[in-house]
Amino acid sequence: MHNEHAVRAFLDEAHHSWADRARVEAERILGGRTPPHDDAAARTEARALLSEMGAAGLFAPIEARDLRGCCLTREVVAEYSPLADAVFALQGLGVTPLLLAGSDAQRSTWVGPAVAGEAMGAFALTEPEAGSDVGAMRTRAVRDGDEYVLDGHKWFISNAGIADFYVIFASTDPAAGNRGISAFLVPADTPGLDFAGAQVMSAPHPLGEIRMDGCRVPESARVGDEGRGFMLAMATLDQLRPTVGAAACGMARRALGEAVEHARSREQFGQPIADFQIIQDKLGRMAIDLAAARLLVYRAGYEKDAGADRITIEAAMAKAFATEAAQRIIDDAVQILGGRGVMAAHPVDHLYRSVRALRIYEGTTEIQHLIVAGRLLADARASDGREPGSGEGGAE
Repeated sequence: MHNEHAVRAFLDEAHHSWADRARVEAERILGGRTPPHDDAAARTEARALLSEMGAAGLFAPIEARDLRGCCLTREVVAEYSPLADAVFALQGLGVTPLLLAGSDAQRSTWVGPAVAGEAMGAFALTEPEAGSDVGAMRTRAVRDGDEYVLDGHKWFISNAGIADFYVIFASTDPAAGNRGISAFLVPADTPGLDFAGAQVMSAPHPLGEIRMDGCRVPESARVGDEGRGFMLAMATLDQLRPTVGAAACGMARRALGEAVEHARSREQFGQPIADFQIIQDKLGRMAIDLAAARLLVYRAGYEKDAGADRITIEAAMAKAFATEAAQRIIDDAVQILGGRGVMAAHPVDHLYRSVRALRIYEGTTEIQHLIVAGRLLADARASDGREPGSGEGGAE
């Protein structure tokens, strides 16, 4: 596409080769595939996509912890299929905590099968009263000898009911707030862990609830140290937030392409609507937004792959801008297509329903803005020689 060169400075030759391979495999697996029409079909399709994408090697960048490779994969996969993108994202969320803090036994048991598309992961953090406020978590993990007993309720969990394993976050020390949260690797068939029902989204997606009622797991199921679960969750999200922006870019890229083709072929008042300046204005803004979003996404990926310990600010900027830009781009595409753009069978309508969730999950746009502003204010205080949080208006 015309802005392909925009991110070249952030990629190396291996990434260009990978992008070409990922596109070939995405076209082979996803090209012409009809999106599922309801939640039940989405669950069946997600398992099929997992197997096919794994066999094609598309999950390899997750295991390699190659963030730019993950971004390139999500961008091209999301361009073809938002559901396939969700499958990739959830494998990343399920595997990354194990790569960051898992034991050798945990990694050897689950990472290989997950990357091969033989085991489906899930990331169970959100609760009815604990979304952005993770410290409000009510799920408990109480030590009993050399075991933990988990009790609680998680919802808005992608792959709930179809995952083979869950990384579940629970409080081992409620009085310690965020510092009392621990992570556990729990196979789906563990007694006391139950699928509590589907939650139906506007775009079909395998979302649902799980409950733990006297769910016993061995001490060896804990991922990392006790009380380090919150940090593990944040580190995982830090690494994957840029890939959410990449997925948004893929959806926006598809919408822009559909809008350009429609504008060239659709005639009104005796000429293609592409000749009208109002349409050209929309297309121009859409292309600028997409190029800027991709630059932020691949800058974040470059910083992490180059060895940065944390990319909290870069990831927040990339996710916030790219997902909001994609929403604008896809909305403009609907407007350009007119009535065709709101027909359920049209790809742009499917993109319109799919992109909205990206502005919410893995940290809302507003939370990303607070992260960026917090750093901005902390840097300003540091330059003044003031302690962070001192003086008026010091809340972060």
